[in-house]
Amino acid sequence: MSSIERREDDRKQKKELRKEHPSGWLHLTQHDAVPILVDALLDLPPNREFNKTEFAEHAGVTRQTVGNYTDLLLEVELIEEVPKTSPRRYKVADSDVVRELFELNSALNSTGQ
Repeated sequence: MSSIERREDDRKQKKELRKEHPSGWLHLTQHDAVPILVDALLDLPPNREFNKTEFAEHAGVTRQTVGNYTDLLLEVELIEEVPKTSPRRYKVADSDVVRELFELNSALNSTGQ
């Protein structure tokens, strides 16, 4: 095996290890629609409640897409359920993850100006 082939093989192994043991960031962003959903969350007014249909319309995706990733968004504490609502309503979570996400977004927005 040539040194080029070894480097390529090493690169592939590292990539597979990352996929098997993803960071929180990779876990969240490995799905195509999630960045769009997160961007839509960053755009919501504070304390705004929404159901899956309203969130889908706000994000510009289908309700099915929102349904596919609701559990993930709950798991990583980007959204939280509003108790005693039917149909189920959600809001942006009051969590460290959300605070850090807003700080990162603000920092990224300020670098481009």
